[in-house]
Amino acid sequence: MDKSAAWLKQSLDYAFTNEQLLQQALTHRSAPGINNERLEYLGDAVLDFIISEAVYLQRPDASEGVLSRLRSSLVKDATLAELAIDLGVGEHLILGSGEKKSGGHRRASILADAVEAIFGAVYLDSGFNEAKRIIQNAFADRLVEIPDSAERRDPKTRLQELVQSRQIALPDYQVEKVEGKAHKQTFGVRCTIAELDTSTTGKGSTRRTLSRRRQSKCWRFWKRQTRRCRSK
Repeated sequence: MDKSAAWLKQSLDYAFTNEQLLQQALTHRSAPGINNERLEYLGDAVLDFIISEAVYLQRPDASEGVLSRLRSSLVKDATLAELAIDLGVGEHLILGSGEKKSGGHRRASILADAVEAIFGAVYLDSGFNEAKRIIQNAFADRLVEIPDSAERRDPKTRLQELVQSRQIALPDYQVEKVEGKAHKQTFGVRCTIAELDTSTTGKGSTRRTLSRRRQSKCWRFWKRQTRRCRSK
């Protein structure tokens, strides 16, 4: 734990009084011993509150819905995994042999959970104020660079809001092609806005991923068309 303790002191400016908490925070459930799932649960709650407060103070005119979207963008797994990579968390994870072989130290979900577990461990070790300090430090750049709330809405919502604002029927999505075996399929889907005689297609390995891609693609296409009409 000496190496991990030194890393944490350098990366987050924090030294554990009880280093067993740090060891637990870094221990994935695939490894022997007490794992980090309980600390992750606690850290998730602490992180949510602190980021909620930070966003609330930073955006005094934002509505509840906007604040919720901004908080979600900061505490979602993808953001936490990026933060974990920036901090170098993966190098200090304690994994079972199977997870080590499969590259668990690079897996986004494992990295995100470990970050939350570390926050929970700091809370238990030194209390709320210290947890707040290291979270604010860790998220400092991301809090400064929060984009406009509209940019944080998912493509489907943005597309639907756009067509509804023009009193146009909602887009229609149709699966046109499914390729590959059951465990490794590729889906082809068309997004159509009938009243504008506009459509586009997309491909993805899962319906969820494809849904995001095709909606974003369709939204960008129609925005270009709208700008062209306005310029005439």
